[in-house]
Amino acid sequence: MSDRPQRFEIPESLSGERIDRVLSLLTGRSRSDTARMVAQGTVLIDGQPARASSARVAAGSTVEMAEVQAPEAIRGQRREIVRFDVVYDDADVVVVDKPPGVITHPGSGHAAGTLADALVERYPDMADVGQPGRPGIVHRLDRGTSGVLVCARTSRAYDVLVEQLSNRQVRRTYAGLVRGHPSSPTGTIDAPIGRDREHRTLMAVTSEGREARTHYSVVETYVHPTEASLLRCRLETGRTHQIRVHLASIGLPLLGDLTYGVPDPFGIGRPLLHAIRLAFQHPVTGADMSFEAPMPEDFVEALTRFGTGPSAFPAE
Repeated sequence: MSDRPQRFEIPESLSGERIDRVLSLLTGRSRSDTARMVAQGTVLIDGQPARASSARVAAGSTVEMAEVQAPEAIRGQRREIVRFDVVYDDADVVVVDKPPGVITHPGSGHAAGTLADALVERYPDMADVGQPGRPGIVHRLDRGTSGVLVCARTSRAYDVLVEQLSNRQVRRTYAGLVRGHPSSPTGTIDAPIGRDREHRTLMAVTSEGREARTHYSVVETYVHPTEASLLRCRLETGRTHQIRVHLASIGLPLLGDLTYGVPDPFGIGRPLLHAIRLAFQHPVTGADMSFEAPMPEDFVEALTRFGTGPSAFPAE
């Protein structure tokens, strides 16, 4: 690996091509890698930062990469493969079923192997959509949370979907398996969420936080092998770790959520939270769209420990 700049002169055969495709051809990197480098500002065209990975290059132009690694095939390293199911796609949106353990987009300590990378691999047109480094990502799910997620393939779709989220027009429903039994079959947790004052990587209910509301209702309760409840949760707002923090704050922490102080009784290895339904208006046609993601195997396995299974999750 080399961290020294590497320069290329664009040949006539690649004149007019996108910068991410040119770099992919010249270096052996994937399109998602080169698009991410452009978004990070590490690619220069004739001495100026490339504005977008869709920028076209001219023959004779000089392209400089500030951080270059040898192609994976040459290094002999195995590229991390992120697998996910596409629930629906068209020219404007992609709805996916994110598996547990997959990070939604690059962040601190996780520059690759994300859902965003995998999406750009499958849909290269998404590379310039949305925020730099988060191509197509309209909203996120925590690494341990599985389920349905909508992404944008065009800037127009991205802007409209973000506006729908801001206006609370996107309906997001989750299945959560918690320790304990709620005192009421339904409830609303209305408590602001912000950074924990002592542990800045965690979130907490705090008066200094942003408004946050979670609605929940009981689907089933269990006594053996431990007291637990299957809840339906609906987000009205979308703060980081919102459902996890809110449920823990009222004494109903998600099973398996070690971050917020709950043992993992079945060795599942993640908080038992699944984004089961998502509804929104199509950002271009305006049609009402609704999608579901079946409960993943580990969630089903946990339910079988309580003598039940993945029966139809009731609508609200």
